[in-house]
Amino acid sequence: MVAIDPASDPVLSAAEVAAWARDPSRPFPTPWGPREHERVAGAHATLERISTTGTVYGLTTGVGALRHVEVVADERTAVGHALRLWRSHAAGVGAEYDDATARAVMLIRLHQLTRGGAGVSPALVEGLATALRQGAIPRLHEVGGIGTGDLTVLAELGLTLAGHLPWRADAGVPPVDVAATDALPFLSSNAATAAVATLALADLRRFEDTLAEIAALSHRALRGSLEAYDPRVFAARRDPWASRVAARLLALLEDAGPAARVQDPFGLRTVPQVHGPLVAAHAALADALDAEIDAATENPLVVDDERLHHGQFATQRLAVCLDGLRSAWVPALTLSVARLGALLDSRLTDLPDFLADGPAGSSGLMILEYVAADLLARARPLARPVTDGRTVVSLGLEESASHATQAALAGRDLVGLVPHLLACEVVAAVRALRLAPERAPAPGTHGARLLAEVEQVVPDVRSDHVLGPEIEATAAVIATYAGD
Repeated sequence: MVAIDPASDPVLSAAEVAAWARDPSRPFPTPWGPREHERVAGAHATLERISTTGTVYGLTTGVGALRHVEVVADERTAVGHALRLWRSHAAGVGAEYDDATARAVMLIRLHQLTRGGAGVSPALVEGLATALRQGAIPRLHEVGGIGTGDLTVLAELGLTLAGHLPWRADAGVPPVDVAATDALPFLSSNAATAAVATLALADLRRFEDTLAEIAALSHRALRGSLEAYDPRVFAARRDPWASRVAARLLALLEDAGPAARVQDPFGLRTVPQVHGPLVAAHAALADALDAEIDAATENPLVVDDERLHHGQFATQRLAVCLDGLRSAWVPALTLSVARLGALLDSRLTDLPDFLADGPAGSSGLMILEYVAADLLARARPLARPVTDGRTVVSLGLEESASHATQAALAGRDLVGLVPHLLACEVVAAVRALRLAPERAPAPGTHGARLLAEVEQVVPDVRSDHVLGPEIEATAAVIATYAGD
């Protein structure tokens, strides 16, 4: 059996998973060749041997509170205990994961299985690799996980590979002949939770990069001071994340005009201190996801010709990092709403209140604050931690759960709110810079690209008009913006 060698074995990062799941025309990112086959086959043989002479949880016994119930030898077959376990656990309900998420689930689970800790048959891994390469998409339902193994999702995937459930996109993949050892080891993973979190992180990290550019546009429109971003300020406290944000803002504002006031509102002055924790939270979650994706966490774990029962299926680290990320986003979004309010205030812009341009009493962009406040109110509940609750299942035997699954889904839901909320600030900043074009970055200079892209989709109409289409168009730019 080929042992895992962290120094030489290929790793698969969360960023690579997200990129391939959304664009499967890219090179296939995880190997399944002779070396991996040998490793999986060796672990499979070890598990089969141990099961004939000793106790293996989930193979010679039931699962959960039934851990003490012996499965008789005649039932330890693919059509006996194995498929029965998958059928009994395939109880997922609710919406189906979209194609990108389903691909990410399959890719993560394949990569984990190639680590050789599960003891599943090589045929099962081969079938999963074939399905991925041929473009098959399973029907996987969202509801059923609590952060202690995505049992319902992976049971559905296992039954689909075995031909007992239909593919959503059938690529002509032949059914896999399931081995007796395949059932519980295949379920022993948080691949679905990691998949949802991976895709959400990819989106939120891209928005993080755009946040600084948006803040810089508002800074120009408000004629803010650069003193708050001076590197000497950040040399006085050891905070590399805030320092990184400040340096980025200085680069974006290298040609900005003189400041209009001695001290700016918090929406400008505290951007590094508020965005810094967000950058740190993204990095922490990326590290946690990389570790999860690249791990063999099956229970029991087959290693060194032994089987070890353990608790590596618990995803507390993922849950904590996901909670931290969502809680870091809300202050950043709150600061965006604060800058929006400043952009509409003539005392800070020396432009008309609400950036109105029309007869007396014109409302201008007044309603943007209401739209942004609505979106922020929807975002705040998504920041509520999932780690403050407790779940007891399986007759009390499993008395703790991380709820990382719910944390990942809340992160995904946050992705849907961010572009529209940030769009409200951007629409106001663009209007202000159109009213005072001398404050705008020169075309082609650092920081001008976002402004140019939004100006292409937002007509220069300054009289009162319907603003919804402008918010939608700007949100679409933010959702796909690659950064300057």
